[in-house]
Amino acid sequence: MPVTTIAGEEIHVDEEGFLTEYDEWSKDLGTQLAANIGIDPMTDDHWAVIDFLRSDYQEQGETATLRRVSAVGGFDTKSLFQLFPKKPARKMSYVAGLPKPAGCI
Repeated sequence: MPVTTIAGEEIHVDEEGFLTEYDEWSKDLGTQLAANIGIDPMTDDHWAVIDFLRSDYQEQGETATLRRVSAVGGFDTKSLFQLFPKKPARKMSYVAGLPKPAGCI
């Protein structure tokens, strides 16, 4: 696995830049990852989604799809598109330090 340095920390990533080691993520790293894709500042609404994704990943063993974030997490799909414009599932999982969701292009 490739290793890159973000926010002064070496992290393991896949070929698309998604973290591959769950425990390497921190809130500071998440803030930097968000800034890297134009999401700055991170609001409480952003963090609520990220917290759901990370806890759901620990329970399910895979990254939640946009549908699951909406249905199980209780987040409005329209709001998710506003918080993480254009490709919300991809951007949410990137910021959360999780693999890209299955079926995500």
